[in-house]
Amino acid sequence: MDVLRFRVAGADDADSVATLHAQSWRRHYRGAYADAFLDGDVEAERLLVWTRRLSRRDPAALTVVAETNGAIAGFAHTVLDQDPTWGALLDNLHVTTGCQGRGIGTHLMVRSARFVLSRRRGSGLYLWVLEQNVPAQHFYARMGGEPVEASPVPDVGGVPGRLNGEPIGLRYAWRDPTVPVERARALAARAAGATP
Repeated sequence: MDVLRFRVAGADDADSVATLHAQSWRRHYRGAYADAFLDGDVEAERLLVWTRRLSRRDPAALTVVAETNGAIAGFAHTVLDQDPTWGALLDNLHVTTGCQGRGIGTHLMVRSARFVLSRRRGSGLYLWVLEQNVPAQHFYARMGGEPVEASPVPDVGGVPGRLNGEPIGLRYAWRDPTVPVERARALAARAAGATP
């Protein structure tokens, strides 16, 4: 039986988080991101980002990893005070393909929301999702997120040529971060009631 646990990420997790992040981008961002980038230096670029993020403690940010049997199965990275209107940014939420549908994304979303609630009462929570990533949009809507804006995706890492054309990102927002927490409770209760 798989053992699932959640913990705050540390510097030693940079390689595993970067690998999962690159794999997720390859799977879900193909078409929006250039094949040359996804098939080339995406993992090295993500490792640089995650090494920087996880090598220092930032009180305004939280990265949580989900582990199954000692291997990272998902992660979420949240940064407070990123937008004066929308509040904290859930910058990344990714789960390995083999672990999707097991509630890991929901647990990561709840941990992000609770981080915001504990540090910035009254703040909202938002994220950006590619317009082509319809399954993720359905998940965020199920968690109570509302699409509030569409905008062209900025160059990845500020480097031109990593995108195909001008893909669109959708901002999903939770004006009240208690909403995903309550949605998760309701989904768990419904699942428990459906169990024979």
